[in-house]
Order: sequence, then C-alpha cells, then structure tokens
Amino acid sequence: KQRNIQMRGVNFDTGIASYLLNPSRSNYNIEDIAHEQIGHNMAQFKTSAFEDVDINTACSRACAEADAIFQISGKLLPQLESDCLLSLFNEIEIPLAGVLSEMELNGIKVDRGYFLNLSKELEVRIENIRNRIYSIADVEFNINSPKQLASVLFEKLKLKPVKKTKTGFSTDEDVLKTLAVGHELPAEILNFRQLSKLKSTYVDAILGLINPATERVHTTFNQTVTATGRLSSSEPNLQNIPIRTELGKRIRRGFIADKGFLFLSADYSQIELRIVAHLSRDPLLVEAFKKDEDVHTRTASEVFGIMPELVTEEMRRRAKAINFGIIYGMGAYGLAAELDISQDEARGYIDDYFLHYKDVKLFIDKTINEAKGKGYVTTLFGRRRHIPEIRSESEQIRRLGERMAINTPVQGTAADIIKIAMINISKRLKECGLRSRMLLQIHDELVFESPDEEIELLKKFVREEMETAAN
Repeated sequence: KQRNIQMRGVNFDTGIASYLLNPSRSNYNIEDIAHEQIGHNMAQFKTSAFEDVDINTACSRACAEADAIFQISGKLLPQLESDCLLSLFNEIEIPLAGVLSEMELNGIKVDRGYFLNLSKELEVRIENIRNRIYSIADVEFNINSPKQLASVLFEKLKLKPVKKTKTGFSTDEDVLKTLAVGHELPAEILNFRQLSKLKSTYVDAILGLINPATERVHTTFNQTVTATGRLSSSEPNLQNIPIRTELGKRIRRGFIADKGFLFLSADYSQIELRIVAHLSRDPLLVEAFKKDEDVHTRTASEVFGIMPELVTEEMRRRAKAINFGIIYGMGAYGLAAELDISQDEARGYIDDYFLHYKDVKLFIDKTINEAKGKGYVTTLFGRRRHIPEIRSESEQIRRLGERMAINTPVQGTAADIIKIAMINISKRLKECGLRSRMLLQIHDELVFESPDEEIELLKKFVREEMETAAN
C-alpha cells in the first residue's frame, strides 16, 4: 500500500487458517506449517535483513513460499470445512485482516513534546523515591535486584518473610503489599516499581516508536495470538495502557487527534454479561438487561437479599466482582483474593449467586460437561478452542481447563461480535466516502478519528453497526 499497490482478491491465509484450526499454537509461521502439512522443509535465510539476501536466493525462496501456500491451502480448506470453521474464516477473519492493515497504516498521533516532559517528570519522581528508599533502609542497594531487596527487607530490617521461592524469600507484589501494612519501605518499593514500569513500558517505549514521517505510532494488531479469538496489539501495546490511575490517564492524554479532527470512542456496555444472559437464558439476568437495570446493583440486591435502592457502593463493588468472577470461572479462592475476604464468605456469595441465577449455573455445568466430552468449546460463531487440560489427571490443571471452558465461549463470542462490527463499519466509511478513520480496537471499544463536520454522522452509524453486529 505504501508503494500504492492495492491488493485485491485475498482469499486465503495459511496463518489464519492454522490459527482457527488450533488457536493454542505458539506460532503460525510458514516454515512450520509447510513442514507439518506437506512435509516440505523451506530454505532459511542466513541473515535476518531481507535486503541483504542475494537476489537469486530471494527469488527461489519467494517461489517456494508461493508454491507451499498453494499446496497448504488445499490441505487446510477441507479441515476448516469439516470443523465448521469456513464461514468464520471467509466472512470474519479474512475480511478483518484488510481492516486491521488499514488501522495499522492509519496509526494514532502522539504529542512528542508532552511525552518528553512526562518522561522527565517521571525521572525526577523515580529519583526522589530512590533516595527516600535509601534513606529509610539506611543503605544503598540495587532496588531491581530481588536478592538484594530480600536481604534489606528480611535481614537488615528484620521484616517477617511471607513466602519462600526456590531462590529464597519472595519480594513479589503481593508480598510487598502485605509487608506495606506494617512498614513504609515496601510501599515505597511498590511506588518505585510502578513509576519505573510506566516510564519504560509506556512513555519511553511510545517515544521510541513514533514514526518521524507521520508523527504517529503504528501498532501491530495480532490476529493469531490469543486462544479466545481476541486481538492483541504490540509495538506499542495500546490495549493495556492503564486507565484507573491518575498517571495512566495522563499517558492517554498524550494521544491526540489531527488538527480539525476529534476522537470518537464507542464501547459495548457489559457485553460479556449480556452474552452470558443470551447463552444461559437466565430469566433474572435477561430481565435485568431488558429493563436496562444496573446489572451489578441487581446482583447485589439478589445476593444480599435487600431492595435495590438500599444497595451501597461497597455491595455493588462486591456484586461486580462476583458477576465477572463467574464469567472467568473464578472459585471461592479467587473471589476471596479479589475482594480481600475469607474463602468461606466468598463461597457463601457464590452459592447465593447460583441460588438466584439458577440457569447460569446450569449453563456453566453444561459447558464444562460438553468440553469434557468433545475436548473443545465453541463461540456462537463456531470459533473453536481445544481444551486438553479439562481431561487432566491433575486437579489443578483440570480446574484451569474448566475456567477456560467457561470463559472462552463468552470472551470469544464478544471478540467475534466486535470483529463483525469493525468489518461493517469499515465498509460504511468507504461507501459514504468519509474521511473518518478507525484507529484502535481495545477489546470491547473502538476508537475513531473524525473531522468535526462528520462526527454526528459517524456516531450514528458506529452505533448502528455495533448494535446490529449480532442478534
């Protein structure tokens, strides 16, 4: 596209086809797939830079690749058909690849000066915390070394160790949070780690990835990485920029729209819980959504046995953790950790939940049993995930498999729905000849850049396409 060559008629992709057949593989490169499917060993280049390859070598490799792709397509298409994955492949994943390429080329504009100032400010704050840590510990040490940190905490300051690892006493985040209750040093270490991570992973990484020609960062959307069908994003990862903290919000402010343009963000409201309502047909959950009630308040009212108007913020927070915990197959142990309560109390909440939402419980049990029988689960659109873990001898691995079996149809269906919306929105943008463009997908959210005069029209049809992507 950068050479103004428009590719048309793309109808097969070995990586995407292999991904749909087995979304848990570690890679989908042509060499491995050619070896597996047609027993063909492709010549490897001795250098990583393509421009350094001798023209004849490059030519024969390109021909071998084209031939391998042709042969592999003949093998994989019947497999897609027999696994009922052909329409997912042809109607969602292949068209989506074109949409993602446009989004990657669009990129998102970054205010370089803003990020440079933020980086300097974080540098000063990190330095101040470093000096404060040295002053509390009364010794200078490498804060990033777990061994040296453990020595300061447990030998010099005589704090009580929380858990042991193969290499000594642990200094992970949970341990530091526990220790921070009784001493100020662990709290400062946590601050130091958080600010250092924000600076290196986000601020400095984004500065290093700004394209000088476009003044934008062009993330890569990975279509064949997650086992559930969700997209991921890398270099930079724009899907996990923190949002809850003040600093996270400040990082987001560094992304700007072009002059005369506005950002439009549209995201699905509680899509995963709605999918649970659809799949389970639970009358209470369906009714809550049909009446447009706050579903977390409704759950709190059911679980705590009180009128909705008497539900407090804390009760709603707990109900929200239960609602989402159920989707992720969370047990009493996980919920107890999430809410900082005893396992018995957490078990009581889960039991109360299932007492009211009986059909959600039936849906979960049915899904687990089907996964044990078939060895895989599917989304509403037929996407498959094989779950060998669910038949494991080990209880721990089996439980992990059960959690995957519950979560995948829900999260995977949500991923399919937003992919359909993206394809349809992209078509509408072209049909209407708009200058608005889709920039990012962050799981349940889409981000657009639109000229001021198009914003109302864009709002209208983004809403239409997102709401009608699935029935």
